[in-house]
Amino acid sequence: MAGSPASLSGRDVGSFAYLTIKDRIPQILTRAIDTLHRHKSEFFEKHGEKGTEAEKKAISLLSKLRNELQTDKPIIPFVEKFIDTDIWNQYLEYQQSLLNENDGKPRWFYSPWLFVECYMYRRIHEAIIQSPPIDDFDVFKESKEQNFFESQESIVALCTHLQELVTAIKDLDENQLKDEFFRLLQISLWGNKCDLSLSGGETSSQKINIINSLEELKPLILVNDMEHLWSLLNNCKKTREKASLTRVDIVLDNSGFELVTDLVLADFLLSSQLATEIHFYGKTIPWFVSDTTIHDFNWLIEQVKSSNHKWMSKCGVDWGNYIKMGKWVYHDHIFWTLPHEFCVMSQVAPDLYAELQKAHLILFKGDLNYRKLTGDRKWEFTIPFHQALNGFHPAPLCSIRTLKAEIQVGLQPGQAEQYMASEPNWLTSGKYGIFQFDGPL
Repeated sequence: MAGSPASLSGRDVGSFAYLTIKDRIPQILTRAIDTLHRHKSEFFEKHGEKGTEAEKKAISLLSKLRNELQTDKPIIPFVEKFIDTDIWNQYLEYQQSLLNENDGKPRWFYSPWLFVECYMYRRIHEAIIQSPPIDDFDVFKESKEQNFFESQESIVALCTHLQELVTAIKDLDENQLKDEFFRLLQISLWGNKCDLSLSGGETSSQKINIINSLEELKPLILVNDMEHLWSLLNNCKKTREKASLTRVDIVLDNSGFELVTDLVLADFLLSSQLATEIHFYGKTIPWFVSDTTIHDFNWLIEQVKSSNHKWMSKCGVDWGNYIKMGKWVYHDHIFWTLPHEFCVMSQVAPDLYAELQKAHLILFKGDLNYRKLTGDRKWEFTIPFHQALNGFHPAPLCSIRTLKAEIQVGLQPGQAEQYMASEPNWLTSGKYGIFQFDGPL
């Protein structure tokens, strides 16, 4: 891509990309293999000998994958026919075409990090779908559910806060409404810390009441464009005709506690009439350990609904009703689990791009979305966000992420250096967050 810097990759020994490929990814594969082992008797009970054979086959395929990675073998094409197999294999050919003749094949530590990390999760999926009758098994399901159950106290506090807010919402003046909007945006931001791929699949639940921590967390927001989001949605609300819509799209990241924070924000947007419909986008296959699939989305709403806490249960009932009424719409699309950066979406997935163009505002949650928005490249810290998006502008958009990768654009001169001096891992610890907006100001 002319004028764009090089991709982040495992070539840079000691970098976060290098350590992810060297340590975190093998750890995630080991946990996936252990999960299959632990379900051995369940597979046998359900499917008899066929289940046992399938478990052995899936483990053998994942062990082979782990070995390929750890010995930096060439990256091989996909063989199992699936909806995206051809697109993936074309992309592998494209990666090959970028190499010089002397470089050989694309390899784990030398190819772009974004590509090899996505490829690894797609290979996990291939191992499972090559192993019927356990070909619908989600190796990450348990850890996602554990994250939800271990975050119960925080979820109850959040649902209680929302129900109290919704009850009083008609009495709030504009400034109070804006304060509440900012509060729930920040809760959704810090909910993004609960990322299981960052911890190698170890638990990362939310155990403190996040609502009480917002003031002390505020200085950790490096780019804060919340005012732009308020202006845009409040203006839509004021100028909206009776029959017209304001649509907010949320491209989801993690299931569990983070998804609850996103649904609470979405509920508030409807209750406050800042939006009239919300569209959610999740993943078609298990992805990056904790990313939300349609199963996770529906399962979580059912769990909230069946809670014996009255306000939590009320949230679940309301959320189920929003779906029935069409005020909340869930979409998935294979593009979200491809390795492509978003600037090629209009060519690779024109149907998805056209869908996003219908939104008044798109919120992109989390780190992987940010990496794909910016191409996961070695941008200067001060490059404008708009420039790093490289032509991707379906609608006004905002990235809401805690920093867990060595990429950040749109900072003030000197800002990055200030953090680097005191905290060498400021880009990857998840301690800092951003609300980074691109659209008409």
